[in-house]
Amino acid sequence: MTAAVHIAVVDDEVDITALLGHYLAGQGYRITPLNDGRALLGLMASDPPALVLLDLGLPGEDGFAIARQLRAHWHCGLIIVSGRSDAVDKVVGLEVGADDYVTKPFDLRELLARIKAVLRRIVPADSAGSPGATAQSAAPNSLRFAGWQLDLAARRLFAPQGHEVLLTSGEFGLLQAFARHPGRVLSRDFLLGQTHGREAGPFDRTVDVQVGRLRRKLGDDANEPRLIKSVRSAGYILVSDAAAGPGP
Repeated sequence: MTAAVHIAVVDDEVDITALLGHYLAGQGYRITPLNDGRALLGLMASDPPALVLLDLGLPGEDGFAIARQLRAHWHCGLIIVSGRSDAVDKVVGLEVGADDYVTKPFDLRELLARIKAVLRRIVPADSAGSPGATAQSAAPNSLRFAGWQLDLAARRLFAPQGHEVLLTSGEFGLLQAFARHPGRVLSRDFLLGQTHGREAGPFDRTVDVQVGRLRRKLGDDANEPRLIKSVRSAGYILVSDAAAGPGP
């Protein structure tokens, strides 16, 4: 059900916000169109959306800085929608915590598919009468590895010392895939499907960037990783045994 899902569309081009607002509202989402970062931060404080579609080219503002603020203070999905198609901008966008990066011009149906993929990871499904509810209720509430605990119901990660480590929705999906398949080499295509709900496209460094961010949050040395190791020409592997258990 999408009727209650709130999406903020942030773009200085009124035509873009009107187009996306009309299209997404027609899909059942509640849309707030905005034209600058200050308005977005005000919305986050008063009526935070589940997902933000953020243009990088806001006049007089640094879109990457706005993305960093979102990641530092709020849990929400973030898709950068930008005319910047350079690979460096895409990598930076993912580095600052975006769940996806879409370049203009875009196909509305593809953008919708990516929005749904992000929302599936961050908006709990209504289990009442929904297919798979029995399987979800029987699933473990948490996964543990190397002293870490991944709370699947609350979508939270706790360090061995007990404090919480904030994850983006993409990072959570990636770590969940690793924790569910410890000791197994997972290909980039498989991991991309787990985190983005789609197969690898021309820009498939998404997984590599997210693995790098995840390693830093786990305190895993990128030069000599202990937990998430690279397997040449194959993908990545979580080398620690993981165990399922009840929630915290």
